[in-house]
Amino acid sequence: MEFKFADKDLDRLYTDPRFTGGFPAAVVSMFRKRMQLIRDAPDERDFYQLKSLHYEKLKGERSHQRSMRLNDQYRLVVELRSDGDEKLVYVVQIEDYH
Repeated sequence: MEFKFADKDLDRLYTDPRFTGGFPAAVVSMFRKRMQLIRDAPDERDFYQLKSLHYEKLKGERSHQRSMRLNDQYRLVVELRSDGDEKLVYVVQIEDYH
């Protein structure tokens, strides 16, 4: 699947191996693994099949967003969008849930 980032820091976190964005090294490493998984997935159904992702739809005002686990404390928040015939994963933020 194709993806885009909501801000330049997320893009830099993905592309610059030395940039941490203030996150722990384990979170940065898992973020990069999740981005590889998103890139390689043909469809969002693959995310649901991997139970370790804890891929779920958010509720309330954020019901248009979904999240996947990076570790026990951090989650990657994304939105699914259409770009013509192709689906696009819009990476919104890394959020601390504690």
